[in-house]
Amino acid sequence: MGYRSLAECVSDLEQHGHLIRIKEEVDPYLEMAAIHMRVFDAEGPALYFENIKGTDFPAVSNLFGTLDRSKFMFRDTLDHIKKLVDVKMDPTAVLKNPFKYLSSSAVALGALPWKKKSNAPILYGKTEISKLPQVVNWPMDGGAFVTMPQVYTEDITKPGIMQANLGMYRIQLSGNDYIQDKEIGLHYQLHRGIGIHQQKANQLGKPLKVSIFIGGPPSHPLSAVMPLPEGLSEMIFAGALGNRRFRYFYDHEGFCISADADFVITGTVYPNENKPEGPFGDHIGYYSLTHPFPLMKVHNVYHKKDPIWSFTVVGRPPQEDTSFGNLIHEITGAAIPKEINGLQAVHAVDAAGVHPLLFAIGRESYTPYQKVDRPQEILTIASQALGKNQLSLAKYLFIAAIEDDPDLNIYDVSGFLRHMLERIDLSRDLHFHTNTTIDTLDYSGDGLNSGSKVIFAAAGSKKRILSNEIPLGLSFPRPFNHVKMAMPGILVVDGAAFSSYEQEEVILKDWCDAMKDVDFTGIQMIVLVDDASFTAANENNFVWVTFTRSNPAYDIYGVNSFTKYKHWGCYGPVIIDARRKPHHAPDLIKDPAVEKRVDAMGAKGGSLHGII
Repeated sequence: MGYRSLAECVSDLEQHGHLIRIKEEVDPYLEMAAIHMRVFDAEGPALYFENIKGTDFPAVSNLFGTLDRSKFMFRDTLDHIKKLVDVKMDPTAVLKNPFKYLSSSAVALGALPWKKKSNAPILYGKTEISKLPQVVNWPMDGGAFVTMPQVYTEDITKPGIMQANLGMYRIQLSGNDYIQDKEIGLHYQLHRGIGIHQQKANQLGKPLKVSIFIGGPPSHPLSAVMPLPEGLSEMIFAGALGNRRFRYFYDHEGFCISADADFVITGTVYPNENKPEGPFGDHIGYYSLTHPFPLMKVHNVYHKKDPIWSFTVVGRPPQEDTSFGNLIHEITGAAIPKEINGLQAVHAVDAAGVHPLLFAIGRESYTPYQKVDRPQEILTIASQALGKNQLSLAKYLFIAAIEDDPDLNIYDVSGFLRHMLERIDLSRDLHFHTNTTIDTLDYSGDGLNSGSKVIFAAAGSKKRILSNEIPLGLSFPRPFNHVKMAMPGILVVDGAAFSSYEQEEVILKDWCDAMKDVDFTGIQMIVLVDDASFTAANENNFVWVTFTRSNPAYDIYGVNSFTKYKHWGCYGPVIIDARRKPHHAPDLIKDPAVEKRVDAMGAKGGSLHGII
């Protein structure tokens, strides 16, 4: 089946027990987000908010909150979609086995965008930005944001839907210096599809037309976040996934309108017109701060009859976008590895905020005629991975060789790190990229978009047995002497708070020098943290603290370290300073009063009774 609208999807989910209605009046300021997060944490149903303070429009969230629910929504098309993605990555597959792809090819042909007459349901009415649900997720957010948008732009030099981009970029509706109902903010990176479109428009001195779709069939927002192969249109993908062609038309001002959307906001971005956007509670687990981003002048806000506002909550993983990621992996399978020769698997570790940490497995066949007990080909693969699309945002890349363990599970964080640390030679196998770019949302570096990267590469036979507990007699000199075991071979230590890099470089050099003769057998990594008990409490805490609060070139030290021929290494454990630094962005902290209101909704008689 294919949903014709978001309302059809809501009805189907409700009939099958996948959605509940929140009947109490709820506040879009923090309360809706708090309800969503509590239900998501409980692996609960999708949520339909009937009565939202300050707006006449209802809203839905947590549609993609579990992989099972996502697979239910696309139960009739997933198998076809997997085949289509496979064909795109390897076109010879059709020639080799045409009957295997016959039905899926028919789906693809039936998924071409369909240009309609401009009398679609979306033109039922118009409203204003301030009358939309003003959902604010976190206490320090700069205003209300659209968190589940589909942002549509066209290449000004190659107009038309087949060359268009549909992406999910956050939209700030209110706050800061925006003129109410007239201006909104767009946040995106210049190397993304919309950024390329804007650069072309800027070069010609022309405004960029932007259409923001909210709602519509669930295949539409999923298509907006899919890492599709070059040349595969998001609108074709949406049609194939939803078993319904993407319907569109152009309004009287020349803006592309999704005929099946619940809301469409149209507007223009003029060359070099920016305003401060943010702060915003982001998926790394911290606020992204206020920075100048493109300003959109609002033209129209269309809506269909009885529209539904769609939103999600962004914050420290896992969140609903984690489930998005799981579904994307379900669909794409091994698509990304096929784009890099020799790459067998790659995983952006969600618990570490997705972008900061990558695990990868590569093929080590650089010298097939000679067994060399060290990384070779996987270093080339690692460099390619760090230059590929979203993978380029990573700071830490751990890469192993498939020959050492064909069954190595890239999604087993503890097991993968154990495999790496059993084999790595810290005097040889760390490779830094300094003074480079990192994720805009990551404030561990030395400026916006600025930081460093490091590759940990391990190939060959086991070199050691890792300790599963703190070695007897192991003690650390002050100021870092409160130690916890995080994982095999990994200790976390706390003590003094971070002061400045100038001071800490002296302190940590002396601290490492004091441990030159310590027996670290079985210990390969030490992480300096503000709270060792919190960091060691579970795997998610460990990877989140370690890899979001450190900038490799600045924050990696080592016992018995050295620099030779421009290469840095150490003979003792590697040390990562993952303490909070003065320039880091604030953590996301929930509002206690709002949490108490959500608790009350879980009591007997409340909409969330039996769920949270």
